Amino acid sequence: MSTQQISEVSKPVAPVKTARRSMFSRMRDSAVWWSFTHSKAAMASAALLAILVLTAVFAPLIAPQNPYDGAQLDMWKAELPPIWEAGSEWPYLLGTDTQGRDMLSAILYGTRISIIIGVGSVALSLLIGMSAGLISGYFGGFIDNLLMRFGDITLSLPTILVAILVSAVIRQMLPLSLREIGASAVLIFAIALSAWVQYARTARAQAIVEAGKDYVQAARLIGVPARRIMVKHILPNTLTPILVAATLNFGMAILTEATLSFLGIGMPPSQPSLGTLIRIGNQYLFSGSWWIVLFPVVQLCLLVVSVNVLGDWLRDALNPKLR
Repeated sequence: MSTQQISEVSKPVAPVKTARRSMFSRMRDSAVWWSFTHSKAAMASAALLAILVLTAVFAPLIAPQNPYDGAQLDMWKAELPPIWEAGSEWPYLLGTDTQGRDMLSAILYGTRISIIIGVGSVALSLLIGMSAGLISGYFGGFIDNLLMRFGDITLSLPTILVAILVSAVIRQMLPLSLREIGASAVLIFAIALSAWVQYARTARAQAIVEAGKDYVQAARLIGVPARRIMVKHILPNTLTPILVAATLNFGMAILTEATLSFLGIGMPPSQPSLGTLIRIGNQYLFSGSWWIVLFPVVQLCLLVVSVNVLGDWLRDALNPKLR
């Protein structure tokens, strides 16, 4: 072996680059990210939703007043117009309501309650629906018929009627001292109980398809427990359509909560959500205090529209036929 060959052999070998990339790099190179960056509507709705969520989360740092603290309310400052109108006062940028509550603060805190109820109800309905759908599609037979017929009964009733019925029944069962404290939990349960069927049907359809595939049959033959098969193997293949449904139902859950609060069986006036603020302001719509109802309505519309536009984009982006 020559000296040149020995020197070439003795050269340090360059480290081989690993094929694993960061999650951000994989996301940036994905078709979904490309679709998002090339959709002005999706980017605008995502930016708007981020602003609404962040201002709601950090409401105690942004809002000039805590609208839930009665000691901070001043009846002498009631029904002040917005800052650009004559007779307004600083720092009430959007005016005050009939109780002297700063409208900007009430809207930020109310948005936070609406988002919490929306996220909580979607998460609970997602848990119930996916569990019922996976069990129904995997086992079939009597269990499938029982769960799906119960779902058909739920679908035969209007969503808002089911939420009203469940909310009213649970509220009457609670002691008077807990009705206001547990109002948000009651709403989350009531909305979730009326919205789980869509997730169940989606998960059931995917579970039926996956349960007949070879890898599931092989897992059964080697004695893998049914719960592990459903969670580890079937569930990941159902997440794409369920994620789209959850995004769209998030806006519907916020609207349902606003409707219940507007009807007076949702959040109490001491903890107003956007629906409660609209109900209170609706009484003074024709008295000249238009800002009491207008600004909560605008906030609710912006929140729901941004979620729905983002959900529509996600549905198209995850559809392989539209790529």
